[in-house]
Amino acid sequence: LFTITVRKKMDKVSYVGNADVSAIDHLYKMYLQDPESVDIGWQKFFEGFDFARTSFDEGGIPENFQKEIKVVNLINGYRNRGHLFTRTNPVRERRKYAPTLAIENFGLEEADLDTIFQAGEEIGIGPSSLRVIISELEDTYCESIGIEYMYIREPGHIDWFKNHIELKNRPVYDANRKKEIYRKLAITSGFESFLGKKFVGQKRFSVEGLEVLVPALDALVQKGSDKGVEQFVVGMAHKGRLNTLTNIIEKRPRDIFAEFEGKEFETDERFDGDVKYHQGFTSFIKAENGKDVTLTLSPNPSHLEAVNPVVEGIARAKVDNVLRNDAKKICPVLIHGDAAIAGQGVVYETIQMAQLDGYKTGGTIHIVTNNQVGFTTNYLDARSSTYCTDVAKTTLCPVFHVNGDDIEAVVQVMELAIEYRQHFNSDIFIDLLGYRKYGHNEGDEPKFTQPNLYSLIAKHPNPRDIYFKQLETEGVMSKADAKKMMDDYNAYLEDEFAESRKREKALVYDFLSDAWEGYRHGKVEDFIQSLEKSFLETLQSTFRSL
Repeated sequence: LFTITVRKKMDKVSYVGNADVSAIDHLYKMYLQDPESVDIGWQKFFEGFDFARTSFDEGGIPENFQKEIKVVNLINGYRNRGHLFTRTNPVRERRKYAPTLAIENFGLEEADLDTIFQAGEEIGIGPSSLRVIISELEDTYCESIGIEYMYIREPGHIDWFKNHIELKNRPVYDANRKKEIYRKLAITSGFESFLGKKFVGQKRFSVEGLEVLVPALDALVQKGSDKGVEQFVVGMAHKGRLNTLTNIIEKRPRDIFAEFEGKEFETDERFDGDVKYHQGFTSFIKAENGKDVTLTLSPNPSHLEAVNPVVEGIARAKVDNVLRNDAKKICPVLIHGDAAIAGQGVVYETIQMAQLDGYKTGGTIHIVTNNQVGFTTNYLDARSSTYCTDVAKTTLCPVFHVNGDDIEAVVQVMELAIEYRQHFNSDIFIDLLGYRKYGHNEGDEPKFTQPNLYSLIAKHPNPRDIYFKQLETEGVMSKADAKKMMDDYNAYLEDEFAESRKREKALVYDFLSDAWEGYRHGKVEDFIQSLEKSFLETLQSTFRSL
């Protein structure tokens, strides 16, 4: 701050810097002997010089300016390292990092807490006490949301984040919006409970422990539609896939229930009978703003991240051939596992190609369903990096880390992420921290390999109950409201279940059937004949030219 002030002042007297130093020194000595012996302009200049010498301390910088600089350093410390000291883990304490953000580490002390500092301007709150400045920084950088963005090299991107997260510009939700968020969370939890009761012992790769994924995707779709997105293409592995299919992609529950019944598929020779949590689907929905949105979930076998380039390819093909090169109209969404994003090379390969002319898709939303364990391995034994998302830093992509028990924080992050993507055409990562209620699937016993973690999980309330208590305290919802919501949804699922029992065969849905409408499947014989015809035509043309 002092340097900037001096520089601004010196801009007005640039002639001083251009003058002969020895000549100025001679004039100053004359001034000291007799002020009237020099021109009036120099008299005033030397008066100011003497005033500065008597008012400033020996170091040349007044003490209050030194403290201001230290407060600015503290602010930047929160921006750079605040994510290390957040409350983003819902079930266990975070690792400890040093040095901390204690004021002593920045040359400040307790006696400074009630001093007013101009540095409050830096975070948009105006001159404020150090105590208030720290409170604002804690709320912004060290609660349920952690943010990594200061390594980005484009100043405009950094300023965008400061303006959206530091100046009280994060979204705030009214009672109706909160009820809708709760409803989405409740039906996510309700769907898993229904499957668990109706299909005991069957694998479903439940989303429980990370139920917030579904409301998060809903927020992404709704906000994306507001920002001009017409199509979403989603890739994910099997964890939480069935819930995403029914509560986001809008596949009818009856179709999923029929697959659980083990019924034969409506099939032909081209279908190999892939399991229910591998299949894709496409739907056409109305967003809350009345706009049409196309949602596509790409098929994906048990190869986790193998779907990433497939999703990017679908998106790029639509940009080139359907959307007149307008990438803002389509948004790829990749849902990663925490162990897979850190461990599979295809993730890095896909991210590294994100800005190449031949492959760019206008930015991808990367969501990590972080359940803190890879199959049976604790995250401390699974990677060397601090975060599973550290691959994002190779291409300078920002990262949000968010507590999966704080549903409103999750929704805020999703809305900010799609705004950033639409504004900068850049990838962005959201690390959703939760847990896995059961083992790798519902047939595993996770306490064999993670006894401490699963002792904590067994006592932990689910996100729906946590959010209901918040809404009840705020006077937004009552127990009767919540019960009616769940009773209505369970009645709907019972009707769908009854319909599924009447079906003789399970549905097979070609997720690209609408895109390829009017085309027929080619046969191998037809392909060979076309090659032979093309080859003969080429030979004839060559002979004619000779």
